[in-house]
Amino acid sequence: MAPILKEEWEISVMREAGRIAAGAMELMEGMVRPGISTREIDAAVERFIRSAGAIPTFKGYRGFPASVCASINEEVVHGIPSGRRLNEGDIISLDVAATYKNYVGDMAKTFPVGRISGEARELVDVTRNVLHEAINVVGPGVSLSKISSTIQNYVESRGFSVVKKYVGHGIGTTMHEDPQVPNFVADPIENYEFQLKPGLVIAIEPMVNAGTDDVKALKDGWAVVTRDGRLSAHFEHTIAVTKTGREVLTLP
Repeated sequence: MAPILKEEWEISVMREAGRIAAGAMELMEGMVRPGISTREIDAAVERFIRSAGAIPTFKGYRGFPASVCASINEEVVHGIPSGRRLNEGDIISLDVAATYKNYVGDMAKTFPVGRISGEARELVDVTRNVLHEAINVVGPGVSLSKISSTIQNYVESRGFSVVKKYVGHGIGTTMHEDPQVPNFVADPIENYEFQLKPGLVIAIEPMVNAGTDDVKALKDGWAVVTRDGRLSAHFEHTIAVTKTGREVLTLP
């Protein structure tokens, strides 16, 4: 299936969806502290998104039971909010999406819970920084594989690994559209050599592990963890390719 290019009016709606998702992220950032449960964070986010006239995209998506993916420490993605309370020294990846007038804005950030270890801090910093490095190469005429190689080279040069089982994606009226956006140089490379065009909207989301890139799903069918039990971090933005470069749509 060919990637779906968006008209300017569609991008303007996605900009609003992204603004709502970014507002939810700011809310969560202010809530992250030792002792709070991920279920409390989830409930607050659902109220916020609905009060903004949008729908929490994740809730009910393929059966997912919550509005936020809350992934702690060795959890990579898709953690289900629960009564589990955050502890000093944890890191938590919070992933949220809002659907506004049928268009989706999707983003993720990883936050420290109080004081964290040096390794955890470096992991979070590298993952945040590599997302910005990848965004900076986006523009018309750029090969999709340039995004992938930028992420992989940056992460591996810092001694960490990129998750290969899960990737970024196109986004629009559904959360997952073509093309896939790998965080590594995928095989066959020919599948990822097409050039970005104005109107394409993608979610770039590096998932970076402190140890091996190998992951496994838990018995709940959702949460994905590192196979070696070491930490993982995750950042994501929704980005539109413009005639002159790019626009990050998931900003406050």
